[in-house]
This record gives sequence, structure tokens and C-alpha cells, in this order.
Amino acid sequence: MTSLKENLERLEDAIGAACRKAGRDRKEVELMAVSKTYPASTIAEAASLRMKLFGENRVQEFSSKSADLAALRAAGSAAATDEQILVHLIGHLQSNKSARAVELFDGIDSVDSLRLAERLDEAAARSHKRLPVLLEVKLSPEETKEGLDPESAEAAQLLERLPDFTHLETRGLMTIAPWGVAEEETRACFRSLRDWRDKWAAVYPRLNFSVLSMGMSGDFPIAIEEGATRIRIGTALFGKRAPYAGPPE
Repeated sequence: MTSLKENLERLEDAIGAACRKAGRDRKEVELMAVSKTYPASTIAEAASLRMKLFGENRVQEFSSKSADLAALRAAGSAAATDEQILVHLIGHLQSNKSARAVELFDGIDSVDSLRLAERLDEAAARSHKRLPVLLEVKLSPEETKEGLDPESAEAAQLLERLPDFTHLETRGLMTIAPWGVAEEETRACFRSLRDWRDKWAAVYPRLNFSVLSMGMSGDFPIAIEEGATRIRIGTALFGKRAPYAGPPE
């Protein structure tokens, strides 16, 4: 069995190769380690290897890990170390769990409705917190995928309102490519997110769209070629994960 350190080294080689092929600097691409279903001890080991940004899918699952990671998340305190980490929610969030999500996470990367944005802003205000968010955009026809239809009235309303939410800090966009399709279709999905970013940045100059979160273990080289600034890697780092066995969200 390979170690996490070996997996990270192999992954870094692959990211570097993809960046060189795309004519990009490695520093332009942020690595998010997707730690869903893995224990707090695995996250701590990854932090010891200088991984700083982690993605979790479920509020309830991460709630059970958060106490064990308190020292690694103690920003500005005596407990803070070079291994200090940030943890973002990347899975679908029900609006009735927004308050708990604001308490637990350093960012929400899956905002997909105006109602959810309103709830997050209210919860962040109560917590005296400015919360980084990404908008999740649905660019594939799969029914299991979540996200905003970029051509919908909902998307337009959300983009119009976001500058007024004083406790949310829009950072960019996120998408998930369709599963098991040809490379051309995957590439088209990532290119579409980049195109929507460019359109919306021109129309909504008060919003920040600097982050393009796209690409996972099976398709991140294509995402890097198409402009990803953040890739979300789980299996290539931690190995094949067991299915989530906890209570439903």
C-alpha cells in the first residue's frame, strides 16, 4: 500500500506536468484535498505534509471530526502552526443547515440558490464572520448533479443580490464534470464554466470570480488546461474511499 506522502509526490508530478503542458505556473493551481469519509487523523497527516485546504461533503460528517482538528484550525492563536488548515464544504447544502455550516466551515463552495445565500449571510452575520463562497454551476444534464442553471432567472437574481450580502465574500465558481464521458465533453464542461466566469465578471464587476474550482482525480489535467485555479482531489491522494456509512444529511 502506498503512503499518503508517495501519493502526494506522484500527484504533484502530474499537476506540474499538466501546468507545463498548458503553459501555466504551478502556483496558479490550488490543491484542495477532498477528505470526505476519512477520519480526522488522515486530515492531520495531510496537514503535516503541508496540505492546507480540505473539502468535505456533509455537515454532519465533518461535525464529528471538527473537535479533533481544532488545534489545526486555531487561526491567530498560540495553537496555530505551520500545519494550520482551512476546511470548505463542497457538497450540497440544505438551507436549514446553513447556520451549522457557517459555524463549522471556513468557506462554502456549493451555493446554488438565492435562498441559501440569504440564509448563509444571516448566519454569518450572527457569527460576526465574513464567509467566502463559490457558486456551484450545473453544466451537465445528469439529474444527480446539483447547481445553478447558468441561464436561469434564479442565477440572475442571485448574481444581482450577492453584492448586497455584507457577510458573504464571493470568490468564484465551481462545477463537476459529467461522469464517464468522452474527453471532449469533459473539456467542453470546463470551458463552459470559464466562459460563464468571463461573462459574469463583465456584467457584475462588483463580484470576484477569481476562483474556478473544477477537476477531480480523473480529469484534473483537462481542467488545468481549461483554466482551473483550484482542483479537488480525493482518490488520487487518499486512495479508494469506503462509501459514507453515517446518517443521511
